[in-house]
Amino acid sequence: MTDPSEADEKRPGTAGERLTTRETAERLGVKPETVYAYVSRGQLNSSRVPGGRGSTFDAAEVDALARRTGRREQPSPAGEPSVRTGITLITGERYYFRGVDAAELAARHSYEEVAEWLWTGELRPGMRFTAPEHAVSAARRAVGALPEHCGSTDRLRVAVVAAAAADPLRFDLSRAAVLGGARSLIPALVAALPTVGGEGADGSDGEETPDGLARQLWPKLTAREPDEASLSALDTALGLLIDHDLAASTLAARVAASARAHPYAVVSAGLGVLEGPLHGAASGLAHRMLAEVLERGGAAPVVADHLRAGRQVPGLGHRLYTGEDPRAQTLFDLLAHIPRAAPALAAARDVVATTARDATLHANVDLALAVLSVASDMPAEAGETVFAVSRTAGWIAHALEEYGERPLRMRPSGHYTGPRPPQPLPEPDGALTQ
Repeated sequence: MTDPSEADEKRPGTAGERLTTRETAERLGVKPETVYAYVSRGQLNSSRVPGGRGSTFDAAEVDALARRTGRREQPSPAGEPSVRTGITLITGERYYFRGVDAAELAARHSYEEVAEWLWTGELRPGMRFTAPEHAVSAARRAVGALPEHCGSTDRLRVAVVAAAAADPLRFDLSRAAVLGGARSLIPALVAALPTVGGEGADGSDGEETPDGLARQLWPKLTAREPDEASLSALDTALGLLIDHDLAASTLAARVAASARAHPYAVVSAGLGVLEGPLHGAASGLAHRMLAEVLERGGAAPVVADHLRAGRQVPGLGHRLYTGEDPRAQTLFDLLAHIPRAAPALAAARDVVATTARDATLHANVDLALAVLSVASDMPAEAGETVFAVSRTAGWIAHALEEYGERPLRMRPSGHYTGPRPPQPLPEPDGALTQ
């Protein structure tokens, strides 16, 4: 299946093809008035329609202008705004990072290697991310000042701000500087999270090590000693979740990058949206559901309670996939080889079987993350933490892409529905003036 934006890119205006003013405006992503401004500045040539009142434009010339100005934004088939991107393609059954099957990539390569592929289009075997001590120290001090009840997303947001303040080069938006900052920011975020059971509970003295990010993150999620199969599942989960096209948090990150916010601010924008219950927090709901299924001995009463309360069953369905989420498939395959994950995996399959009458309710990645977190004695919010740490690399990838676009292009026009002006000035509230 071909991405519509790619199809448009490969279909330049044919010789002699003429476009109306409206078609030209749509192809350039501007208003009709702007098209005429291009004509007055000599950037476009127009011709009158014989016997008509409108103008027409050469399609090849319009496409050439679109390439020069970077203003070619195509609406999606559903009429929703779309953004051209070369990072992730979702086809309805699979998803791809720069044209490569993302699930296979994450299953065969470490999180850091997948991130490098997303950022640069190059595979760098053995890549490891490390954080400078001053960034880790600043992030830990800031996170340590938070109340104990704060969640991991609160801590990550604060850690990003602290790491940004410690980096005097954060305003350098050159590609090399952004990549260097990203490679140190992600491990700094992990290091800033408290270790379950106290610092050093992971067998280290709290200093950063050259271990892979999954091994660094594990003791921040659970006090249970990791086995290689579980670490592999966590590493794969990190790789699977790096990006998923223009999810809500990624769109927010691109808006920030469009305004030329520095990469730390871009990540902060993504984290702000991620905390919503319909986005990054969804795996926590699935975790609690699986725990209840295990406690009650079956999925039927738990599913019934959710439906009776008018709630969706967590961990099921995804608007972008016609079948099972490929990220869930990959994680389930790995979890099937971890003996202690068997009860939680059976509970997840029970949930899917109980809801099988609805053909749209396939397992999604939140359910697979919940199996991993329940089986590993992690808290319910662990999946959100994994999601946030992983997606940071995706936000950076989109920031790099957006920095190469026209600044402030993410500026939709509001459709005003308020009272028509002019309106009289409001009268003072008498209760406040007495």
